[in-house]
Amino acid sequence: MTRFIYIIRELLRNLYRNPGTALGSLLSMTLLLLLLDLFWIAAGTSEKFYEGLVADLTMEIYLSESLSDTDLIDLSHEIEQLAIVNTVRYISKEEARRLLASQIGTDLLIGYDSLNPLPQSFLLTFKPGRLSLTELIAVEEQLLTMTGVDETEYSREWLEKVERTKGIILKVGLGLGLIIMLAALISLTNGIRVMTRARAVGFRQMLLQGASRSFVALPFLIEGFLMGGLSATFSWLVILYGSEKITFSRISIVYPTRYDIIDFCIVCAVLGLISGYLGIRKLLKV
Repeated sequence: MTRFIYIIRELLRNLYRNPGTALGSLLSMTLLLLLLDLFWIAAGTSEKFYEGLVADLTMEIYLSESLSDTDLIDLSHEIEQLAIVNTVRYISKEEARRLLASQIGTDLLIGYDSLNPLPQSFLLTFKPGRLSLTELIAVEEQLLTMTGVDETEYSREWLEKVERTKGIILKVGLGLGLIIMLAALISLTNGIRVMTRARAVGFRQMLLQGASRSFVALPFLIEGFLMGGLSATFSWLVILYGSEKITFSRISIVYPTRYDIIDFCIVCAVLGLISGYLGIRKLLKV
């Protein structure tokens, strides 16, 4: 019980004697983690936006003229068996003509009813969450090996650019996250180191008198743990408060789940614990 009282008293004494340093460390960590929270939200929102865009992506398969009705049915069933294909819609030459006329506003094939040059085709849609450029290329290669398939068409260049941009955002996010976490670790470590310098002689005397290193360091480890956890909590409180005040009509903001936020706060608390150890490590050497 005496040891517990000492640890709590020492923790409160550190905060009482160095309120400016403690507050500065808390605010700097909160701001750094707030930046990380905002990027986390932006990454999730952009991912959701990307999924919405590719969900509307279709692939058109142009078919041979020689295919009979039975061949068309068999080919349709074969295509439906592909893993990422959701629906297969048949577009006849006549329907292709109507679609072309509706797109450009006039029928360019008037007088050529018996010589319609437009091909018959299948229009494919894909299952949500399963679509990627790699899988589309694999499906395209499978389709081109099927009897009766002449050509495929889809927005490949657009998808390549979108996935390239998505990859860049992911790499930037990982780099930014590491930099922010490192900056938070250094900031809190320096803050705790400043608070321990004033009592360096007392700590060394306690160690020489037989006090264990863990006993001397525990108040500062707890302080780092609390500072890290509170900084993460405050950063998310700011985000949640802002979400109540600011709304976007055309963009659906995606927030992490409650459990993800709790896990994030725990990780930041552990990061603070490490900072506490780094801040007092030199003073523990006798």
